[in-house]
Formats: sequence, structure tokens, C-alpha cells
Amino acid sequence: MASPGKKAFPLRIDPALWEELQRLAAQDLRSVNAEIEFLLRESLARRGIKVKASREAPPDD
Repeated sequence: MASPGKKAFPLRIDPALWEELQRLAAQDLRSVNAEIEFLLRESLARRGIKVKASREAPPDD
């Protein structure tokens, strides 16, 4: 179940990639979900896009 204020969606992912994400998450003491979010933010930052971490989800339109 998604945390309040977070958008939930299904993700199809290669099993080998999933295993690496689990390994990274364990090293960083994060959940796989938190690791994916971290990696996405890191990737966006490299492209010059800063995403402010919010405690509230934007309204669904």
C-alpha cells in the first residue's frame, strides 16, 4: 500500500535489475521503493531538473 500523499503505480521490471535494486537498497538501508525514488531524483538532478521533496501530493486532475 502506498504511503499517504504518494502516487502508486505498477512497475514491470527485469528480475536481474530488481535484484540489483534490492542489493543497493540493502547497502543504503532503504526500501527498494525508496532506492528507486532516490535513483530517479539523482538522474533528474544530473539533467538539471530539481524536484522538491514534498510532504503533500499535488491534487489529482
